[in-house]
Formats: sequence, structure tokens, C-alpha cells
Amino acid sequence: MTKIAWTYGMVEPMWYLYVSVVKARDLPTMDITGALDPYVEVKLGNFKGVTRHLVKNPNPVWRQTFAFSRDHLQSNQLEVMVKADKDVLCDDLVGRVLFDISDVPSRLPRNSPPVAPQWYCLSDAHGNKLRHGEIMLAVWDGTQADESFPEACHSDAHSLRSQTNTRPRVYYSPKLIYLKVSVIEAQDLQPKKKKEGQTLAPTIAKIQMGSQQVRRTRPQGSSNPKWNEEFMLVASEPFEEPLVVTVLEERGRDDDPVGRVIIPVATPYVPRNDLAKSVPSKWFYLAREMTLDKAAADVTTGVKNKESSKTFASKIHLRMSLETAYHVLDEPTHYSSDLQPAANKLRKSAIGILEVGILSARNLAAGVKNPYCVAKYGAKWVRTRTLLNDTAAPQWNEQCIWEVFDLSTVITVAVLDNLHISSHGDANKDQRIGKVRVRLATLELDRTYTHYHPLMVLSPSGQKKTGELQLAVRFTCTAWADMLAQYGRPLLPKMHYTNPISVLQQDYLRFQAMQMVATRLSRAEPPLRREVVEYMLDVDSHMFSLRRSKANFHRITLLFSGADAVGNWFDGICQWKNPLTTILVHLLVLILVCYPELILPTVLLYMFMIGAWNYYRRRERKPQHMDTVLSNAQPDELDEEFDTFPTSKPGDIVRMRYDRLRSIAGRVQTVVGDLATQGERAQSLLSWRDPRATAIFITLSLFAAIVLYVTPFQVVATFAGFYLLRHPRLRSKQPSMPFNFYKRLPAKGDTLL
Repeated sequence: MTKIAWTYGMVEPMWYLYVSVVKARDLPTMDITGALDPYVEVKLGNFKGVTRHLVKNPNPVWRQTFAFSRDHLQSNQLEVMVKADKDVLCDDLVGRVLFDISDVPSRLPRNSPPVAPQWYCLSDAHGNKLRHGEIMLAVWDGTQADESFPEACHSDAHSLRSQTNTRPRVYYSPKLIYLKVSVIEAQDLQPKKKKEGQTLAPTIAKIQMGSQQVRRTRPQGSSNPKWNEEFMLVASEPFEEPLVVTVLEERGRDDDPVGRVIIPVATPYVPRNDLAKSVPSKWFYLAREMTLDKAAADVTTGVKNKESSKTFASKIHLRMSLETAYHVLDEPTHYSSDLQPAANKLRKSAIGILEVGILSARNLAAGVKNPYCVAKYGAKWVRTRTLLNDTAAPQWNEQCIWEVFDLSTVITVAVLDNLHISSHGDANKDQRIGKVRVRLATLELDRTYTHYHPLMVLSPSGQKKTGELQLAVRFTCTAWADMLAQYGRPLLPKMHYTNPISVLQQDYLRFQAMQMVATRLSRAEPPLRREVVEYMLDVDSHMFSLRRSKANFHRITLLFSGADAVGNWFDGICQWKNPLTTILVHLLVLILVCYPELILPTVLLYMFMIGAWNYYRRRERKPQHMDTVLSNAQPDELDEEFDTFPTSKPGDIVRMRYDRLRSIAGRVQTVVGDLATQGERAQSLLSWRDPRATAIFITLSLFAAIVLYVTPFQVVATFAGFYLLRHPRLRSKQPSMPFNFYKRLPAKGDTLL
């Protein structure tokens, strides 16, 4: 495919005829009642667009824009007709305006002033000018870079009179923050039902926010219990759901509530903790029953509820804070597209710009009628327009731009089929066609990658290739020094290392964050539906899969295959299979024995030479795509992978054992995958998959080789030994620069289905 260079970036220009229908005035009446219910129909050949219908309005205002693709023009004349609702007394045509397509002006470039709308007199069906009635219009030629393109109604969608919106849209994920709640103690607890001789049962504190986030403390058998337990929840701005803390008596299946307090998260008693400072705790009065409005008033004013002040004086001691120094993970860590903390003042400046052109697709699977794409990077989601031309080779040619704050991130682009257009309601879910991941660290600076990426989906029947997606990707660096300095910094914000969150709790919080993002985006208009968000965020990535476990095991065997090859090579030397090589190795051993100070410089020099040689031999020429061989998708194993959780297999004992096996194997699968990732990162040091990391490593290797050559070996050994045995006070809780550099190296997990 020959790419056309043009002013607006990385995608090919697609020309459209834009018609902006602004308003009309002094329209004539159309029936004996004097009423007029106008709407406008814009017609160009067999394509037409219709504005909304306004009731009894002789001076209507529409402000709607229509876009007709220049590739599908079937007429040289544009007809704009003002119509009224059809009735039995008169024709529905109020008046019309005709335009010759050859006289339409072009608007180029994009930053040129917009075309000003003008008043046009209406004519009847025979071309005679009407005594009354004018319409304000603007007609021009433009590309998809025009600012009217996102809001324009496209010609291929106007055969639908429904409210389905197929236009391109930009969505933003809600700002997620960890809410830390410490339940310390309670005082003067009283049972709900006082009976003679009945004592207070062991009590627990239940912390709840929304309908899904519920945590419980351990039971304490006292009227003044001391729990001293800490919980982490996920909150999203704006804070709509309050924090509900309920003290319960543990009585078998039915727990009796002792009292509760409802605390809106936006109150001053839930401060923002940006710097991990100590947050003061506070006592809250417990109430038997309390509504949200009354709770908000009582907590804000600090006044105890007067209705229960005479008979109920129980209190609970809480410490709450919004931990904005953390980054809330809402996607798998190895596919993460954002690593910045929630606090704005702790966020770093951008290091570059990522430009992605969603060009086209080809060879889409049969049955795909309304394809569209969704791209996600950071908090910004971009949805292309939905194409309704029912073709196997759709063309979007839409460009997206993101600010980049960290190179060790991944952008995800998915292709889906919109099944909500032809169906009514939400019975059908948008069909998955496939997705592509691109790790930014694997891209060279200022280079445009234009390639077709295979699209594949998995189903219980097996793996299926559903087509290919053509993307244009380019990363432009704006802060070169900051970009290189990131390789020595921690991957996540400092709070994740100074006050780490356990793995089990992190998985729970990530699932809750995913649900919040899916819920918030599904409330947009038009909605980005839950099944789309879950597909982009890999919501089921933690589930056990025999296929993924075998793929991770295969990754490990590939790592050890290199050591096996070295062993075979050394065995060949010992067996004198190549006498010349064996003699050279003998000479090398003699040199290193006589001059031990050359051992480390020689090894580092070899690493520099291998890395420089691999620059031409093994350097990646294009971003990697999904690897079907590595994914190891076999039909007999996919049936187990797509089984429900809990399993739907018959038998209570089989179900219990099977679920337990899957839960344990899921953790083992993650550990094996992490082990494979560490080894693959070591391989990527010299593979030029991340060109900047390899350049830094081989440069440091060359520098270290020179320094170690001129420095006595005894000095180096003494310094290394003393450094490894240094006092704990000299050790930082933050990871070291070499460790941070290693954690940022890419692995093959990006290409795993």
C-alpha cells in the first residue's frame, strides 16, 4: 500500500462533503391549523441525512452537520429540502435549495477559519422562489481532520432513523484513588435487642462502599472491642458512594447490627494523603438507623444525632485517608498503560507524544457488518466511527494522539463488531474481532511503523484468525534526558515500595478498579459498553488456563535451551570436534589465568560486541504481534478455559476439587509467567527490542570494560565485597538503579494471547 503524505499526520486523507444545517426563519405554514413541524433532509444521490423533527416551530434551530464521503458520490447536485410532517391535506415539502458540487469550496488546511454559514432563500419543487422562508447553511469540502468530523452524521449511517450513535468519541477513565480505612476500636457497644440475661455477642466491623466493596474485621468478644485492622478500598472521583461502617453482632447466619455510621468520602474527615504522612484518627457516633442525607449533615457539622443521643452512645474509632501517592492499577501490570500516581503534584512531566493512526483492516471474518476500533492508553479511550458498509476491508483513517509519561507502557487497540445497531436493547454484546498491543519501549524514536497486525480470537471451538488491522504508530520524544533517566527509576510510584500492598489485596483492588471503570464508561453517551471495557482491560487474565500455563512453561524451556546450546558447544570443544576452536579456547584460558584482571573486561567487551552485532542481525524491524505458536491454543484445552467459574461440570465433589485446582494453578501460572519474564528481560539486554535500553547497556558495558581494565582487580573485588556487605542503614528501601533498569526491559508476555 502506498502511503500518501499529507499535512495532517499519519493517515491518508479521506475527503467529505460537509453540510451544516444551522437554522431557518419565517417558514410558511403548511395546513389549515397554521402549524408547522419542520425538519431538513439533505440528499446527495442515493445518500441522505435527516435532522431532528421540531414541533410547531416556524423558526427552527437544528445546528446539525452531515458528512458525505467523496468516494461514494453518485450525483453532481446537492439538494437541501425543508419538510414538514406528512398529513392528508398538503404535501410535506416546504422548500428546497440546490447546490452544484463543482462550486463547493474546499477547506484546507485544518487550521484555516471555518466556512461561515449563509442565508439561502427557499424554492418550491419547480424552482420558483418562495415569498417566505430562508435557511442558513454552510457547505464545504474537507477531510477527516476537520473539527466538524467527530460530530458529523455520516451518510452511511443515515438510513437509520434510530438514535444509535456511530460517531467517533473520546472517553476518559475516572480518576481512581485508594481509600485506606483503619478500624481501631469501639466503645460502649450495646446489643440491638436487650433481653434479660443476654450478653453482647462477639462483634465485627463491616466496611462497605457501594454494592461490591465489602470488608470485615475479625470478631472481638467485648463491649469495647479493639480490632486494629487496616483495609484498602477503591474510590473514584467524583465521590458518589459513601463509606458505610457497620458494627455487627456475630450470631450464626444472621448478624444483628449494633450501629452504623455513614461517612461521605468528600468530607474533611477523609483527607488526601499525598506524602505518606500520619493521618489523625477520629471518633464517630454510631446510630441505629441513619439515612445518607442525615449522615452527611451530622458528619460535616460534627453534631451527634439528637434522636439517639439519650439512649444510644456507642462510638467507633476510625482513621481514613485517600492515598493519592499510589497508582491504582486497573489493568494487568505487564500490559499497563499508565504508571503515574493519583496526586497531580506527584505526576511527572511528559517525555514525548504517541501518535497512532488507525488506518484500515482487511480479510475480516464473515459476518462482521459494523466494525469499529477502540484504542486505550492511559486514562484516554478513543473510539472510531462505526462503519456500516458491510465490507471485509473497512477504512477508518483516524488519528489519535496521547502524551507519554513512561516508555514502559503498552497501548492496546481492539477491533469489534457493533451488534447494537441492528438489534433493540442490550440483549446482544459487541462481538470481539481481535486486539493488538504495542509496547512503546520497542519503538525507535521518530520512526513511523505502518504494518498489518493479525487479529485473532479464542473460542471453545479453537483459535480463529479474524483478519488484519493496519496501524501507523510513531513515538516522538520531547525530553530525551528524562526519557533515559527513567531507566534508573522505579516502575511504580515510591509508595508501592515504602508501604507495599500485598499481592492478594492488589488483585482484589485491581478487580474493583476494573468494575468501576466499566461502570463509569457505560454511563457515558453513547456508552462504551461493559464487554468492550472488560475486553480491553483483560478482566479474566487471572483465571486459570491450562493453555497459558503450558505457554509459560514453553517460555521457560526456551530460556534454558540457550544454556543447553552452550553446554553442547563446550562438549564439542572438549571432544575436539573443531580443532582450531579448541586451540583458541586453550589460548584464551592461558591468557585469563595469567592475567585475571582481563576476565571481567573481556566478558563485558564480548557483550558489547554481541549487542552491536545483533543490531543488524536480530533487531526488531516492526512491533511484535500476537504469537499463535507461543500461545499454544489447542481445541481440547480451550473447552476447559472457557468453562464457567465455578465449573459447570456435574458432581459436587468434582466441582469443589476442580475449582480448588484451578485457583491454585492460577497462582502457579502467574509465578511461572513472572519467572519467564525475568529471563526474557535478560535476553532483551542485547536484542535491541528496546533500542534505548540496549544502547545504554552496551555503552555502560564498554565504559565498565575500560574502567575495570585500568583499575586493579583487587580494588574492584574489595569494593564489590564491601558494597554487598554494607550496613542496613546504608541500604535504601527504594530499588537500585540496575534493578529499575532491569524491570523496565520488555518481555514476550506482550505477545501472549
